[in-house]
Amino acid sequence: MAKKKNKEKTRIHFDTDWKYDPAPESVEHIKVNKQYEHYIGGSWKSPNEGKYFNTVNPASGKRLARIASGSTSDIDDAVAAARKAFGPWSALPGKERGKWLFKLARQIQERAREFAVIESLDGGKPIRESKAVDIPLAAAHFFYHAGWADKLTYAFPGRNPEPLGVAGQIIPWNFPLLMAAWKLAPALATGNTVVLKPAETTPLTALKLAELIDDLGFPPGVINIVTGAGDTGAALVQHPDIDKIAFTGSTDVGKEIQKSIAGTGKKLTLELGGKAANIILEDAAIDQAVEGIINGIYFNQGHVCCAGSRLLVQESIESKVIKKLKDRMSTLVIGDPLDKNTDIGAINSRAQLKTIQKYIELGAKEGGEIFQCEGSLPDGKGFWCKPTLFTGLAQSSTLVKEEIFGPVLAVQSFRTLEEALTKANNTPYGLSAGVWTDKGAKIFKMTTKLKAGIIWANTYNKFDPASPFGGYKESGFGREGGLHGLSAYVTF
Repeated sequence: MAKKKNKEKTRIHFDTDWKYDPAPESVEHIKVNKQYEHYIGGSWKSPNEGKYFNTVNPASGKRLARIASGSTSDIDDAVAAARKAFGPWSALPGKERGKWLFKLARQIQERAREFAVIESLDGGKPIRESKAVDIPLAAAHFFYHAGWADKLTYAFPGRNPEPLGVAGQIIPWNFPLLMAAWKLAPALATGNTVVLKPAETTPLTALKLAELIDDLGFPPGVINIVTGAGDTGAALVQHPDIDKIAFTGSTDVGKEIQKSIAGTGKKLTLELGGKAANIILEDAAIDQAVEGIINGIYFNQGHVCCAGSRLLVQESIESKVIKKLKDRMSTLVIGDPLDKNTDIGAINSRAQLKTIQKYIELGAKEGGEIFQCEGSLPDGKGFWCKPTLFTGLAQSSTLVKEEIFGPVLAVQSFRTLEEALTKANNTPYGLSAGVWTDKGAKIFKMTTKLKAGIIWANTYNKFDPASPFGGYKESGFGREGGLHGLSAYVTF
């Protein structure tokens, strides 16, 4: 009998300790001035009080530019310029206003790469997000509203829409150019003129937009941009010749704005904070859901008011979902926002980083089990935070109740749909939510009972200019985008 030969098994070992080669986006094609003034009445004007502040690169802590700090007198000048321009601009046929918006949209597309790099330099978000989301959506909003400019009587049949007048608009730091587009496009399409105040930590793309507006030869005073901090915004809100205030930012500031204009007759829309719940049911496509969770909270560093910062998982699949989440988190690349391989960029400012760190420490003190990816953070003086996951949190936990605005996810479980709805709605906010399930009937049941202004099913953080966005309860009121957004800038 022939002897059997022992065959040795060959084992192949893969080295998993590898990194992507750097793939930085070039900055040679962009121009950032050393100093920026206000853009008022079609001209660049130095601040009346001669004050400036620095905007810095959050990935390095280095100064990018000196920015004019707006005072009450600067706001007076900007509002006067907008009021002077209002008559001629509102008298333009809608078709002509639409042409200006089309020009602006096309130029944003032409210079999309420049805008994307500056957005990532100033805000710290990964260049992939700036290129794929922020800039294309900003252009899309101008395109969309340009199409409505000569069709307002069709938008509001049987009514006679008229512009409100001068709109004061205050935008946040998380989506600087996109938020500017959300505000500017409907206001201009409906015949209003604007004074825009960007966030003090991310003013560069708004100022770059002003350069583009100037290059196009926009009628002077139609768009005015005054930079500054909270005092500048307060001066704009309280100005007696402003007809409309549109604000996106924190709930606390939104409440102060509402108090300050009470009884003035000014129109107001507020898009404020959120504590969105992402709900995964046991019949969901788990891998798809996990990727949606990662997209909803980590790819944008939690820097969106609609970030899915609460995760509710049905008990029967909780351990599987958490394991997959941790595995996926471990693959995320933290680093230079301008590197195309980067998933998690820098936190926008030192102050915001301290706030996030305070919440992480608080979550641990309240008994939460913390998970963060292994590995060190980038070197240097930038502002960095690892993606963080908390489990074992009670409904009363601060991390479950309060908006963090950072890459921190609070996970809870539930047994029944009713329990999920109760937990999801147990918040003062009402901006957004997400549902993951294979059953259409469950989608309809959940979405009709979730108390949120916008609800995604089997996806998350998808936006379109034709779709209205906004919340209720302490997430504000009014809508941006779609016909609802147009109606916020007209009177009948």
